[in-house]
Amino acid sequence: MTPTDRLIVPVLLSGGTGSRLWPLSREAYPKQLLSLLGEKTLLQQTAMRTSGNGMFTRPVVVANAEHRFVIGEQLREAGIDDAKIILEPTGRNTAPAVAVAALIVMERDPDAIILATPVDHWIGNPKAFLEAVELGLKAAQSGKLVLFGMRPSHPATGFGYIRAGDELSKDSGVHAVSGFVEKPDAVTAEAYLADSRYLWNSGIFLLPARQLVEELRTHAPDVLDAAQQALADAATDLDFLRLDEAAFSRAPSISIDYAVMEHTQHAAVVAADFEWNDIGSWSALWSVAAKNTAENVEIGDVVSEDSKGCYLRGEGPLVAALGVENLVITATPDVVLVTTRGRDQDVGKLVQRLKANGHQSATQTPNVHRPWGYYQSIHAGDRFQVKRITVNPGAKLSLQKHYHRAEHWVVVNGTAIVTRDDEEILLRENESIFVPLGCMHRLENPGKVPLNLIEVQSGAYLGEDDIVRVQDIYARV
Repeated sequence: MTPTDRLIVPVLLSGGTGSRLWPLSREAYPKQLLSLLGEKTLLQQTAMRTSGNGMFTRPVVVANAEHRFVIGEQLREAGIDDAKIILEPTGRNTAPAVAVAALIVMERDPDAIILATPVDHWIGNPKAFLEAVELGLKAAQSGKLVLFGMRPSHPATGFGYIRAGDELSKDSGVHAVSGFVEKPDAVTAEAYLADSRYLWNSGIFLLPARQLVEELRTHAPDVLDAAQQALADAATDLDFLRLDEAAFSRAPSISIDYAVMEHTQHAAVVAADFEWNDIGSWSALWSVAAKNTAENVEIGDVVSEDSKGCYLRGEGPLVAALGVENLVITATPDVVLVTTRGRDQDVGKLVQRLKANGHQSATQTPNVHRPWGYYQSIHAGDRFQVKRITVNPGAKLSLQKHYHRAEHWVVVNGTAIVTRDDEEILLRENESIFVPLGCMHRLENPGKVPLNLIEVQSGAYLGEDDIVRVQDIYARV
């Protein structure tokens, strides 16, 4: 196999919200952006698996528009600074996202092969993953739509299954797909575990772009039409490509499995041997995380005694567990979740109730992320609010003013350049400045380390919508 035969376009799908890992994962900052297993985030781990080594071109990332700056920064931190990032104005599941990616890569190479993969899954042995991809490549190049099936390790009822048929050719390791089964009941899952033909559907696909587009035209023309129009009317936004909202919203919300794979005559499956987990629940995260002798996962500010089989995580108040088994206890600065590992699949129901009640914690983290860094509200009262603000090295806030509030900034560490009307002032650690109501101002970090400061707001109205941006390097309005 020559190097040119092996070039695959990674399509990284980052539209998920990961609500079942709430309160750690939330809509504003979902699980793929978190360091859940190791120092790197799930997004970074996925991108690094599919870069370099002579197999892959630069990645195409299809992402929620709200996460664009965080995704770009995390990819750069992982050494990937050439990704093409496509912004979805609204989530429409995987079929429209993969359709857009296929159309984009075909502009450069009509015979391109794409590896469509979620960015919020865990893979324990990247070498075996690459071997599986290489195993499926010849089939994809011959026009097959290749899935990766995982051999079940237990009778899971939370996964879809693929039924493998005959091998495409002797010793190829690639089988025809003879059927799909959605999440089975416990008795059926036990039977599948004993039958080598049944594999977990990993949701990872190796697809010839041209064939995929033809299958969409046959089986899901409304998906293809919306993707084509959204791409035709797309707009460039800094380093991103923003799909047209009206056109993309017309696409049905449907997975690539339902739209194409369950209808095509060209589906094939690789029975893969790499370790895989979709990290779809706290129990799933417990199963792959490092445990102590009591089979507890203990992360952060945690103390336990006579407890076993628990997932304990303290990222806010101390988590103390005494004499309990098989619990999930996760504490963030604003939420404490307690559930049994047997009920953690239902955490999403709590999130839906909180959303219906308008509770901010359903979607927003205490740290509110912005292109320049993040802020956290520390305390609020009548006509005042205190925030902690962190500005990344080289970043700057917009040039702005407020109609209803004044601000006082105290630098805790780092260096700040403050624009205040016609002045430009350098502030160092333990220095402060007052920004009067109506004053045109901007905050910038010219240093090599993060800038941390305390902001005290005072005024009649302290909402985030009291911002008039005059100039912004991130093109926000």
